[in-house]
Amino acid sequence: MDLWLVLRDVVVLLGGALLVGGLFARFGQSPIVGYLLAGMVLGGPGSFGVVATEHEIEAVAELGVALLLFSLGLEFSVARLRKLGPKPLLGGALQVGLTIVVMAGAAWFFSPTVAGAIAFGVMVAPSSTAVVLRILMERSEIEAPHGRDSLGVLLTQDVAVVPLALLMTVLGGGGSPGEIAAEVGRLVLVAAGLTVGLFLLTRAAVWALGTLTLRRNRELTVAFAAVAGLGSAWAAHAAGISPALGAFVAGMMLGSSEFATQIRADISPLQVILLTLFFGAAGMVADPLWIIKNWYIVAAVLTAVTLGKLLVVWAVFRALGRSRRSAAATGLALAQVGEFAFVLGSVGREGGVVSEELYSLVVSTAIASFFLTAFLVPLAPRFGVAVSRLLGEAGPQMEEDSTVRLPPEVAVIGFGPAGRMAAETLRDRGVRTIVVDMNPDAVRDARRLGLQADVGDATRTEVFDHARLRECAAVVVTVPHPRAALSVVERFRANAPQAHVIVRARYELNRDDFLKAGADAIAGDERAVGKRLAAYLRLWLNKRSPKQRNDAES
Repeated sequence: MDLWLVLRDVVVLLGGALLVGGLFARFGQSPIVGYLLAGMVLGGPGSFGVVATEHEIEAVAELGVALLLFSLGLEFSVARLRKLGPKPLLGGALQVGLTIVVMAGAAWFFSPTVAGAIAFGVMVAPSSTAVVLRILMERSEIEAPHGRDSLGVLLTQDVAVVPLALLMTVLGGGGSPGEIAAEVGRLVLVAAGLTVGLFLLTRAAVWALGTLTLRRNRELTVAFAAVAGLGSAWAAHAAGISPALGAFVAGMMLGSSEFATQIRADISPLQVILLTLFFGAAGMVADPLWIIKNWYIVAAVLTAVTLGKLLVVWAVFRALGRSRRSAAATGLALAQVGEFAFVLGSVGREGGVVSEELYSLVVSTAIASFFLTAFLVPLAPRFGVAVSRLLGEAGPQMEEDSTVRLPPEVAVIGFGPAGRMAAETLRDRGVRTIVVDMNPDAVRDARRLGLQADVGDATRTEVFDHARLRECAAVVVTVPHPRAALSVVERFRANAPQAHVIVRARYELNRDDFLKAGADAIAGDERAVGKRLAAYLRLWLNKRSPKQRNDAES
């Protein structure tokens, strides 16, 4: 493998994704569609053939999905995942089983063999973790009812990939029942051992980082984020289970630490690059000429799979007691063929149960469903409301949202003495307040006072979004360094224009800079000190006796 050739192709693919994705974003569409289209045009069968190392890029791009799950794991600590409850996970298991049955039954009328029909059901059963979670996270809908249910189903599907791959092997006639059972047992033990190992390693790493000053060692959290995210994916792959699932477990173990928000921000640039490569590589798998030639077959299968999965998910969550609105929204969000269809199809091809024609059909349907999903997932909440009204669902519509955390009203950036006084005043008045500081000790102090607090750099987009600072009515910036404080003010003015911005100015010469950046009120240290000094002097002068004053004047 020529490293420089791979690097050239990576740059070309990223550049094409940037151009086409930017055009789609310019016209209000999802850039994911542009990434897929760029991959279809630049590499793979039926393309211009500009990218020649598509297999090497595919291998690297798979890490993008793993890092997406790692970031999501940082959002969902063990405690928060427990709050999802058993219904989403049970719904995922039921969805996989029922989808295989329904799709295999439909395909049996067209397939020459029962094994081929079942293989088709297995390939289309998982939905797209990469596409769905990316869109839900961008739209801040992960904690909505349909977002939580979608997350539970997608996690269950990731777990199910291993047994589904074993099922493909069985359908191909590979291995006796005893050998298959032994392999399943081995994978269960390996997964349990990996989970324990990741738990111990992440706890040790957090303890080691906790003994250092984060503000003075920013490069350590960047390195730790990369090692934790990529290392957990490698460990899971080496153990023979889904790299994305291993990365999610590692992120979840770190999710309860005070470093979680900043780690998520540090890993984000690498995640974005690898995910863009993933969607570009997914586009390269499709053959545009084959799709055009067989468009009516692809369209028919796409319609059948989309409607079939929507109805299966709807039925499952209605049986589990979800409202019509929530079940319909979840069904639309998950009504696509996922990226694991490529993996499962490859296993089936090796075993001889999946023909080249069937593999091309499923891959083409998956790519087409990726395009469709970029438009359908944003419509899921409105679709749920429309279905609820159409079917005349009675009763409160928002009861399932009761566990969603309310956004903060005021943010305090920096928790030194000034920030502490401001935050305590807000807390005593019952104002929902969040503290953001780079110092873990300060964040722990804030939490001991009953305040919501995150370790992180408030100028980073990921920290800004995670803390929901866009929704704040006011912000108090007490960061002592003028340049850092100015960056925070500029970030709020650009992304939260409604917020009333109050800034601590350590020096009077910075006052005009803060005003130009958009600060609404400024509390200057030098002016406050001058007022206090003048007050002390007046008190001292008033206490002097008349004789002392006359002697001083003479």
